[in-house]
Amino acid sequence: MDIFEEIKLKGYAEEYIDPTLDLFDEIEKLKKEKNAVILAHYYQDPDIQDIADYIGDSLGLSQEAAKTSADIIVFAGVHFMAETAKILSPTKKVLLPDAKAGCSLADSCPPHLFKKFKEQYPDHLVITYVNCTAELKAMSDIVCTSSNAIAIVESLPIDQKIIFGPDKNLGAYVAKKTGRDLVLWNGACMVHEIFSREKITKLKERHPGAKLLAHPECEDVILQMADYIGSTTGILKYATNHPDKEFIVATEPGIIHQMQKDNPDKVFIPAPPNNNCACNDCPHMKRNTLEKLYLCLKNERPEIDVPADIIEKAVIPIERMLEISARLGL
Repeated sequence: MDIFEEIKLKGYAEEYIDPTLDLFDEIEKLKKEKNAVILAHYYQDPDIQDIADYIGDSLGLSQEAAKTSADIIVFAGVHFMAETAKILSPTKKVLLPDAKAGCSLADSCPPHLFKKFKEQYPDHLVITYVNCTAELKAMSDIVCTSSNAIAIVESLPIDQKIIFGPDKNLGAYVAKKTGRDLVLWNGACMVHEIFSREKITKLKERHPGAKLLAHPECEDVILQMADYIGSTTGILKYATNHPDKEFIVATEPGIIHQMQKDNPDKVFIPAPPNNNCACNDCPHMKRNTLEKLYLCLKNERPEIDVPADIIEKAVIPIERMLEISARLGL
């Protein structure tokens, strides 16, 4: 057996794509032919953002998945996002360009361990950040995103006991802003955990007028330095509406593509991590490529499925989130 046969046998070979194809045109044709919609997170590669029908953060993407009339949803993001789309649109086919596009935060909270954790606090209501598995959502009372977490906690009675998971940094930030004593699961996002305070301090010395914009998944030491803390959509809106021209961005740098498109006269600098890289890409988000998106839509796989019993339980806390967000105008 030669090396090429061995590679093919092991399933490593990808489908050949004619290099002369205009993938943007081909994807547009397939979308019309199959009545498909492409939803993309701000952290995706620029090419994917440019071909998407909707670009947004977790809340916006959830809202779009719930209301789309398409037969096929191609979710350019990570696994838990595609699962959420399937939960909200169970009769639709949901595709993910790369089935291995996971999430370090979701992985930090195995459902069987969270179940035991939850059992220790039987009188607590469970709020889970949307960045978790479908199984975890099924154990929850309300799901939240970084853009509505504070509002959701504040919508509950002041004496309501709450478990918040899986992100400890977002949970600590919400607890600080609301004054609530939340029980936190010890999970975190690998991207937002490794921003370097020392390197950001030096970067601010070189750019004294730059505003530091940070996602609440960052550690508190970074949030204390920030001029603005918010979701990806919040960060984008702040940079667009603020008169300043220079910003340091402490979240996954994929968002800078949209920030630059919306504000061509402004400068956006990715906040440096505490390693030798200049920026802090999410390796899971970046598994998706334009080529994989094309093949995914062409072949209608990988398809994301969620067991019916999990959908039945998980849709309740997600719909509660959407109802609260709609009521509060979020």
